[in-house]
Amino acid sequence: MARLQGDPAGSAAFELDGVTFAIEGRTLLAPLTAAFAPGRVTGLIGHNGSGKSTLLKLLARQTTPSGGSVRFGGQPIDAWGARAFARQIAYLPQQPPTAAGLTARELVALGRYPWHGALGRVTAADRAAVARALELTDTVGFADRMVDELSGGERQRVWLAMLVAQEARWVLLDEPTSALDIAHQIEVLSLVRKLSVEHGLGVVVVLHEVNMAARFCDELAALRRGALIARGAPDEIMTKARLAAIYEVEMEVIPHPTTGVPVCFAA
Repeated sequence: MARLQGDPAGSAAFELDGVTFAIEGRTLLAPLTAAFAPGRVTGLIGHNGSGKSTLLKLLARQTTPSGGSVRFGGQPIDAWGARAFARQIAYLPQQPPTAAGLTARELVALGRYPWHGALGRVTAADRAAVARALELTDTVGFADRMVDELSGGERQRVWLAMLVAQEARWVLLDEPTSALDIAHQIEVLSLVRKLSVEHGLGVVVVLHEVNMAARFCDELAALRRGALIARGAPDEIMTKARLAAIYEVEMEVIPHPTTGVPVCFAA
């Protein structure tokens, strides 16, 4: 992977220092100082409009902060060239672009763009990366079907396969399960978790369903009204007091009868 000077250890960490974002007189993100280490799944939780997607877009370099600084790998995030950054960071918005007319395999192959050689030639390494991504995401069985013919869960797995083919060190996901039923939510988040554990990916994922976040994430970072108000392991965040502060509603918390992972519900 390409690295910039100033990151000799290859830390590949995100660092935010006093980052703010405002638009049309509205502050969407208050001064925020935080770091995100690689190799972990961090879930961004909070009510609608709390700043989760804004924070993710700043990490993905989809928008520019109004104030403060964002660094990646020890360098200002805007110091990275577009292709070098894409070799490190893969981003999937809440509503991916249309893939009309593409097979699943062709969509996955788009993830190889940052690695194409001269004149955009597809190499043996590109083809191997696509095959590996299809295998890791269990999408080989419908690789030659049209993307718009797939179910919601299958389509999300194909998009994840595209990110895997990109061979980035970080994956940033904005509500990847928002349009899925519970079975497909579990399927997609299990895959995300597996990729992080087995392949060392750093993941920051915006999740609407806090119980799913607690089940599949190493840590949770909670935002409210643009401010980061709590961060820690799921069992540290999933308490009545913390959840009431985050969501401004009373919650009950009980351990899952099988896994022991805390589960919450409105009181």
